[in-house]
Amino acid sequence: MERTAVRRRLTWQVGTVSEIREETATARTIVLDVPEWPGHLAGQHLDVRLTAPDGYHASRSYSIASAWTGETIDLTVEQVPEGEVSPYLVEVLKVGDPLEVRGPVGGWFVWKPEQPGPIQLIGGGSGVVPLMAMLRAHAEAASTAPARLLYSVRRPTSVIYVNDLKKLAASDDVDLKFVYTREAPPGEPRIGRIDADILSKAAFQPEDEPTTYVCGPTPFVETVADLLVAAGHDPARVRTERFGPTGGSR
Repeated sequence: MERTAVRRRLTWQVGTVSEIREETATARTIVLDVPEWPGHLAGQHLDVRLTAPDGYHASRSYSIASAWTGETIDLTVEQVPEGEVSPYLVEVLKVGDPLEVRGPVGGWFVWKPEQPGPIQLIGGGSGVVPLMAMLRAHAEAASTAPARLLYSVRRPTSVIYVNDLKKLAASDDVDLKFVYTREAPPGEPRIGRIDADILSKAAFQPEDEPTTYVCGPTPFVETVADLLVAAGHDPARVRTERFGPTGGSR
């Protein structure tokens, strides 16, 4: 059965935190039970709203990390220094707490099991979150579409979903490549950013006709997208999602 998000007017709903998983020193996954959740597609996001005692509202958008799981949603949040919302979600929120959410949002940066051709995922830092949702949806659908993830992180301890990624890589369902920008693990001599050379060796080539999803900080996304187009990839097949330093997006 094809699973699609229900189109409807977006309204705020109250979910309940049912589980919290620590991913890194600054990132955690929050599992929410949302009884009236309409469903979502891999790659979509939602809005989270916090309300202060004086009535002040602060809201931010976060990518959904889970594939379709009924009334349960996974959000992975990385703390943004001096942010209004992420410090509360990472340091204060606990199991049993309520959380206002609204969504799902977005229809371009999504992957559907019926899509033809290979899937190339390229993430920088917490930009891996919606890409992980796509990999989980890929596994859940038992898709035979070739999938590759190129993940740029500062150091090994910055890797989000490290255990899940290891399992996916070990299953041969996903070709996984890490690029370390600050500190590499033993046996990995290269430290640097994703460049044309890395893309030529680790990513699908233009003749493979992949659909490519790039997510991360704005400079990262713009650089990678430009490199892909310069290498001959069809711009219409390169989908991007970016976020800035304020924590205002995923």
